[in-house]
Amino acid sequence: MFNTPVGIVRAAGLVEGVSALILFFIAMPLKYIPDKGSETATLGTKAVLWVGSIHGGLFVLYAVITLGVWSMGHLTAKLVGWAALASIVPFGPFVIDRKLKAHEDATKAAAPAEPK
Repeated sequence: MFNTPVGIVRAAGLVEGVSALILFFIAMPLKYIPDKGSETATLGTKAVLWVGSIHGGLFVLYAVITLGVWSMGHLTAKLVGWAALASIVPFGPFVIDRKLKAHEDATKAAAPAEPK
């Protein structure tokens, strides 16, 4: 997955997607479901702070990587738009991964073979 620029975008998207799921389905329920002031809610508040900060950093990194790969000519503007939309929708990075994989395979097939 890391051997092509598009593969790096895919990997970054999957990591960002996992961090979003951890935030939405573990950290946030720990904060908001228990009674306010309980130990679990306090733990959840800390978890949301840390997981949210990590997720935010990964979100920005995903955007920077995607735009960088686009600026090098390895992605189309349409795929960048799909990646941007997918990054704000839960499970989105996992859905867009199929489009990115198909694009990666198509560009590999179209590229001339490297000399050995």
